[in-house]
Amino acid sequence: MNETTDNPMDEQLEIIETFDMFDDWLEKYQYIIDLGKRLEPMDESLKIDENILHGCQSQVWLVHEFKDGKLNFQANSDAAIVSGLIHLVLTIYSGQPPKKIVDTEPDFIELIGLSSHLSSTRSNGLNAMIEKIQATAKAYL
Repeated sequence: MNETTDNPMDEQLEIIETFDMFDDWLEKYQYIIDLGKRLEPMDESLKIDENILHGCQSQVWLVHEFKDGKLNFQANSDAAIVSGLIHLVLTIYSGQPPKKIVDTEPDFIELIGLSSHLSSTRSNGLNAMIEKIQATAKAYL
């Protein structure tokens, strides 16, 4: 999932444009689930307690690698919709320099209406994932 552009805002705009093509939230949820199916599989050896993201209703594992000045994240979940949310977040943040990660607010969540269509526990989990990614990036600044 390192096919990101040099500008995370471009990725957000692309997500927003894609979501605008769907007529209703049933179609949007299906799209999110389909994105989750395209997530890079995570090696079972990485699915350990120290990689579990706390604050999520379902199991979410998150790992990172810092290489060539950029942070690459890999994450996975045992829930289909959460896997899709992971895909959206990694599209924006993975493969970016730490400064860009820290400076990029996840505006797409509000702009596609996701914040009002997720349960509070899923919304909390999504926020926990973004906070962890941004905290990881801050550690490299």
